[in-house]
Amino acid sequence: MRIEYRLLDRAVRYALSAAGHATPPLLTAATPCAEWDLGRLLAHLGDSMDALAEGLSDGWVGPGQRCCGAEGSAGAPSAPGADDGDGLVAGLAGRAAMLLTACAGVPGSEEPVAIGDRRLTTSVVAITGAIEVAVHGWDISVACGEPEPVPSRLATELLPYAALLVPRQTRPGLFADPVLVPRQTRAGDRLVAYLGRRPAGIAAATPGTKGA
Repeated sequence: MRIEYRLLDRAVRYALSAAGHATPPLLTAATPCAEWDLGRLLAHLGDSMDALAEGLSDGWVGPGQRCCGAEGSAGAPSAPGADDGDGLVAGLAGRAAMLLTACAGVPGSEEPVAIGDRRLTTSVVAITGAIEVAVHGWDISVACGEPEPVPSRLATELLPYAALLVPRQTRPGLFADPVLVPRQTRAGDRLVAYLGRRPAGIAAATPGTKGA
């Protein structure tokens, strides 16, 4: 399996581990995604996995599907019922399995993928998906009260791609501005900080200090 699909595979497994802490009473818990509760976030992550699987296997993402999607309230999925927690997590595991199957079936890295009026390659879709899935895994772990850093090796490999694929000018509707953190901050916290999250227990770096 090529590196981009291995990164997505590892991000998916990390997110599923975090989602394993979700229970029905937690579905209304706040998340680091503004205006999204845990139930909506789990539903959004499942939708994103479906879109990624469709893009990788079929070469296009259908109308209404969001791939590596926006986190604003206007695009949020409807709130699940309070008794849907177990079903959401089980459904997420099934959707993750379909995504990983799609990864395994991609013959190379440069197959075209149509997303609306954009044309990307399967490698770009997989890496961008890995970034989104990993950071949402962190969001889920925080919402569940079980903060679990993005694994250091995964975060270290994703950081250069995040800087390339999520520049400041493309953030509106996707990610908040980067949070500056001290240079010595571990890779997992630097990744989520770059994508607009403030890791617990990490003081923001002062302006002019080199951060994420």
